[in-house]
Amino acid sequence: MATISIIVTYTLQKAIVISTLLGVVAAADVGGGGQQNYNLLQKCPPFSCGDLHNISYPFRLQGDTRDCGIGPLPWYDLSCSSSGKATIQINTRTYYVSSINYTDLSFFVIDANLQDDDTNSSCLLPRSDHPPYTEWPFSPWDHPTDSYGFLDLATYSYRSAWACFVNCSGPIADTTMPWYRPVSCLPANNYFVYLHNDMLDDGCMLGELQPSCRYLSMIPFDTQHISDYSQLQNASYTDIVGFIKKGFRVRFPLDYNFLNHNISTKECLENSVRYFKENINSTSVMKLARAIFWTDIYFARCRAAGHRYTTKFMSLMVIIVSVIVTIKLYFVLCRLILGSLAVYIFLAHKYWKTRITINAVEKFLQMQQMIGPMRYAYTDIIAITTHFRDKLGQGGYGSVYKGALLSGNVHVAVKMLSGNSNCNGDEFISEVSTIGQIHHINVVRLVGFCSEEMRRALVYEYMPRGSLDKYIFSSEKSFSWDKLNEIALGIARGINYLHQGCEMQILHFDIKPHNILLDDNFVPKVADFGLAKLYPRDKSFVPVSAARGTVGYIAPEMISRSFGAISSKSDVYSFGMLLLEMAGGRRNVDPHSANSSQAYYPSQVYRQLTRRETCDISDIIDMHELEKKLCVVGLWCIQMRSTDRPTMSEVIEMLQGGTDDLQVPPKPFFCDDEPLPEVESHQLVSDLTAIPEELQEDDDDSLCLFQSYN
Repeated sequence: MATISIIVTYTLQKAIVISTLLGVVAAADVGGGGQQNYNLLQKCPPFSCGDLHNISYPFRLQGDTRDCGIGPLPWYDLSCSSSGKATIQINTRTYYVSSINYTDLSFFVIDANLQDDDTNSSCLLPRSDHPPYTEWPFSPWDHPTDSYGFLDLATYSYRSAWACFVNCSGPIADTTMPWYRPVSCLPANNYFVYLHNDMLDDGCMLGELQPSCRYLSMIPFDTQHISDYSQLQNASYTDIVGFIKKGFRVRFPLDYNFLNHNISTKECLENSVRYFKENINSTSVMKLARAIFWTDIYFARCRAAGHRYTTKFMSLMVIIVSVIVTIKLYFVLCRLILGSLAVYIFLAHKYWKTRITINAVEKFLQMQQMIGPMRYAYTDIIAITTHFRDKLGQGGYGSVYKGALLSGNVHVAVKMLSGNSNCNGDEFISEVSTIGQIHHINVVRLVGFCSEEMRRALVYEYMPRGSLDKYIFSSEKSFSWDKLNEIALGIARGINYLHQGCEMQILHFDIKPHNILLDDNFVPKVADFGLAKLYPRDKSFVPVSAARGTVGYIAPEMISRSFGAISSKSDVYSFGMLLLEMAGGRRNVDPHSANSSQAYYPSQVYRQLTRRETCDISDIIDMHELEKKLCVVGLWCIQMRSTDRPTMSEVIEMLQGGTDDLQVPPKPFFCDDEPLPEVESHQLVSDLTAIPEELQEDDDDSLCLFQSYN
């Protein structure tokens, strides 16, 4: 006698939380078709059958007209048996309908043959027969003439398991198949019967059977009441029979939810998400394909339900879309030239970076529009500069043009940032955010700005006298000592206002003669805020990732942190170098000098002050009192350690006071003729190697900054 086995395929899947990228669709429902379907729902009144009451669409009572229920085919016809139970035919078998749930769109059925067999002595051995439908539309068990939906009368895959019966010609000795269970109601003296409990997706797969076994049939059962998977893994034949006799859950037709005249986009979206959840966790390639490619079709069908599309039409649409998707994937994966793909990725990356910069600038400018300088269109800039006719200067990152506002009475300087510069939007934002909110007599005023895609411009008040460097480095004496002291005091007040006069302290990081502009009355104004940074005033140090500024004016701590933390004292150092150049009428570092002791000007000043030589440093017979003041204050400002330098407020007090109250500061570190200590030298050289090439002296060009005036 042949051995008979039962295979139970467990397909209970864990619930998953997913998010859908389908946007909020504001499309309205199709009016005509929806009203027609609504009338269809209301045409036949609810009915009762046995213990079930208020039964309505998609069901109809056997004998009702075909206008009731889902359609002309009798798939959802209910019959009231003599015992008072509602019955339904599913694939030639009769099932009792035990409950109907209109909330989750399902109903519960129990095999009538099993329900009627209450004897415990009988041995459940279902023979070859068609099982209930699965949800796969092209399954050989599914009805081929489905006119309403390929999910009609299908079980819930993530709520059902399948008991598969097989007939084996001999015992199963393979220890790799531990889920085979014997049917205990059959004698086992000459043969063996097993219950197989393997995890499959859609019932018995013939390829999974042992070679000695032959498929007989399969029966689904509900697993929602099974809380622990081990209950199935360790289930006996008797346990499985108990599961089967409790029945299983069957879904409503897909069109049921579509025919509701009040169905919304949200409900369609929820249905498509539910469909996605039922398939995405499966190990079946077909189910994964359905989850990936058919969810949007599911959603589209729901939204187009008012047209009463048939399944033939929908199946055709599914086939067409599937073919298109297949061709698309084949083309992308197999036919696209790798070089073209690389170019596309490169261009997309460049475009994305450009858009990020533009979007960051635009977002900032929208915030500044109501409180900051005026925003000009690029056409306005062309008109202001008269098509860029009068060029004032050229820098590494753009050009400066003279212009006049539309009134014609106010002259301005328009700084055009080069589109091919290495600077991104940060420098532009830095200038607008800092100088745009400043109103001080010693800080240049930003009149407006322009930003259209990558074309950017800054509109400043026009400084007719140009920059300070062309006066202090000229061969002829341009200013008296009183005027120089007055200019130095004005610069100090402007820098101090940046440090203390604003809600956020502003560190300039590029104080030098070229960035000090003079108006008609030679009033100095601090300009060029491309390297400036804003920080809270209560911060004692400032985090800066790289050196900023111009060679000859950069504070030592910008190069090596061993000299102290970066702070407002970094601007003090640059101002000290500026004072020494104003006093000496020459640059502090002379790379062309043959004598190394004369190459560094501050060391000469310090020796002159300490040795009290009769010859002064400005080629005049006596050192002027104000000249000495500028030199002493400058030497205080360029102390190597930031903690030894005064604040800008203290600098202003020293410039306003007399020379008798000033003491000669300690010797600056670089004034020593002795070599640097080994550890300091090593750290300094290591840090210097990290400075970009732009820091090399080239007509005092600064990092990511261009000259405004010559």
